[in-house]
Amino acid sequence: MVKDLLERKIADNLPGLSFDVLIPPDGKMGDYSTNAAFALAKKEGKDSISAGDELVNALKKDKELADIFEKIEVAKPGYVNFFLSEKFLKKQLEKISKEKEYGFNKSKKGKTVMVEYTDANPFKLFHIGHLMSNTIGESIARLYEASGAKVIRANYQGDVGLHVAKAIWGMSNMENGMWNMEKIGQAYAKGAKAYEENENSKKEIDEINNKIYDRSDKEINELYDKGKKQSLEYFEAIYKKLGTKFDRYFFESEAGPDGVDIVKKHPDIFVESDGATVFKGEGYGLHTRVFINSQGLPTYEAKELGLNKKKFKKDNPDLSIIITGNEINDYFKVLLKVMELTMPEVAAKTKHISPAESLIEQTKSKLPESDNVDAMEKIAIGAIKYSILKQSPGHDIVFDFEKSLSVKGDSAPYLQYTYARLNNIVAKAGKLSSGDAEYLTEPVELAIIRRLLMFPDVVLESGEKIAPQHLALYLYELSNDANRFYESIHVLDDENSERKNARLVLVKTVATILERGLNLLGISALPRI
Repeated sequence: MVKDLLERKIADNLPGLSFDVLIPPDGKMGDYSTNAAFALAKKEGKDSISAGDELVNALKKDKELADIFEKIEVAKPGYVNFFLSEKFLKKQLEKISKEKEYGFNKSKKGKTVMVEYTDANPFKLFHIGHLMSNTIGESIARLYEASGAKVIRANYQGDVGLHVAKAIWGMSNMENGMWNMEKIGQAYAKGAKAYEENENSKKEIDEINNKIYDRSDKEINELYDKGKKQSLEYFEAIYKKLGTKFDRYFFESEAGPDGVDIVKKHPDIFVESDGATVFKGEGYGLHTRVFINSQGLPTYEAKELGLNKKKFKKDNPDLSIIITGNEINDYFKVLLKVMELTMPEVAAKTKHISPAESLIEQTKSKLPESDNVDAMEKIAIGAIKYSILKQSPGHDIVFDFEKSLSVKGDSAPYLQYTYARLNNIVAKAGKLSSGDAEYLTEPVELAIIRRLLMFPDVVLESGEKIAPQHLALYLYELSNDANRFYESIHVLDDENSERKNARLVLVKTVATILERGLNLLGISALPRI
């Protein structure tokens, strides 16, 4: 990777100094730029332009860099800018077009990363929050795989708790029959309403909650087993649509006992309060959370402790990433502090990131009618995923139907449409011959090769920073370059066969990188739209 090489070469000339190598927003400022001269100027007590000249003179003597850059220069107030040579760009296109895993890296080879995401709860319907978590989690999982890590996809599901008791109460007060998810959802809504409005119903639901834990009631057990089975089958159908296959399924019913055990082993950390066991977070700038309630049952907090113990006991990952919604950020701060106090080795390797079926259907309904149902569904899912991923995890996600479905803007359909356009050119050309990149002289062609060279760095950065929005932006900019090329150059009409072949190789390579990048975001690249 050019950026990596530059960083090493500059570091060799400036040992011990900190600096950045960036890709400038404007090509007039070079293909790469560094602020290293400022660090050198501070060290040697000179102005940054003089320090920049000193660094440029040193780098120009490097033969390896001389073969890559046609120009290295200092620009005010002291940035050193690097301009790739046309010869190098053309040579790189030949390499990129043939390398099957171009863009991927081995920076995480030998590491195991567990990514927990989606976390849909049985007895409740799949909603937009689950979809966002799934989208971000799946892309992060793929980015780590692209960095050589062994990735374990995990799903933690709340199969016990008050929400389940409310659903079971609702089911027991409705007519028996086929318990599909729509009916189970209605039962949950019925139970939730009764719990808030009727004191007798509230007591009944609390009793059911206890019986679910100890499996002491045959009728409740039967409703529970039916509801859980139907819920999990319903979720699997959605996961298949979204392109996710989990390796580990963890359940609250299994994590609870371990969580209780952890709490009881640390009386120095947890205290009794009104019959419950709590963690007083105020001493750490946090807030108090209940871990075992007054009925002696583990809360969600205690179950989370048990879950994380199970994760590391089973797979001992080098990194455990948890994707949740923004609404539980404060809760997770408390949980991570408790983990730090009770399981420091687990806490040190755990990172929390916060970022529906009906939405997919709504999005599909706004697309033009088509006989290709599978393609329409993939476009709808891609539009939702890209709309989520182009925004930074940790911020509120805004979904706009019109913008997300546009084939002319920053959207998945635009990327998919660009890929289909390029794929169509290649398909019409028939069998491809190897082309000589020397025939690629147009500025728009060289701009595309420059963009292709950035792909490995973008994949690496997106994975290391757990920021798929960087990859989303890159693919949008690559699509812009490709469309400018498509509109200004008619490849198939070119009478110069050598130049035509070179351009076809360029088109095929861009299509391949678009497909590869979309796949890392969990979005389907469609040959035809």
